[in-house]
Amino acid sequence: MSAWWLLVPLAYLLGTFPTAHLVGRLVGHDPMSEGSRNPGATNMYRVAGRGAGALVLLGDLVKGLAPTLVALLLAGRPVAMGCAVAAVLGHIAPLTRRLRGGKGVATYGGVSLAMWSFAALGAVVLFLIVTKWSGRPSVGSLVAVPLLPVGVGIQVAFGSVRWWEPVMLAALAVVIVAMHWRNILRLARGEEARLPNVFTRRQATTS
Repeated sequence: MSAWWLLVPLAYLLGTFPTAHLVGRLVGHDPMSEGSRNPGATNMYRVAGRGAGALVLLGDLVKGLAPTLVALLLAGRPVAMGCAVAAVLGHIAPLTRRLRGGKGVATYGGVSLAMWSFAALGAVVLFLIVTKWSGRPSVGSLVAVPLLPVGVGIQVAFGSVRWWEPVMLAALAVVIVAMHWRNILRLARGEEARLPNVFTRRQATTS
């Protein structure tokens, strides 16, 4: 086995990096005890404001993009795919925090930008449109995350990606959608809170 596969556990460790916890300490908010108690960008935005949410979003995205891109450049697509899966799982189920991680959307986006840039950009646009229309990032995620493997799968016909790439990406999408089970229940009951417009000035809220 190539020594490059050692990048995979390193990608997992990077995925466990506690972005929301560190940003929360900087701004005086604990994402694990406020709002939805989820260490993600949306919850940080709700409890601490736009800047804090943007920092968490960027940090979680880089956790996926950086190890996947490095592996892609140095070791090829199979190792990069391994790093992609490891980074997302590291964010969702960090051994360093008793498996209490986030939902993985931003990290999933980061690995996708590294490996399938055009499909990922399309998914980002779709996420923004659906989120703007619904006022709920969870809805944007539940639409864009499962559709991204479809976009990547189309590229298989053109020979630009291998058949197993959209299969593994779809498996990650299933995990991420499952992580949204509470959001799905709240949406079904009409109880999912809307997110204040990210483009307007607002006061931080703990609701």
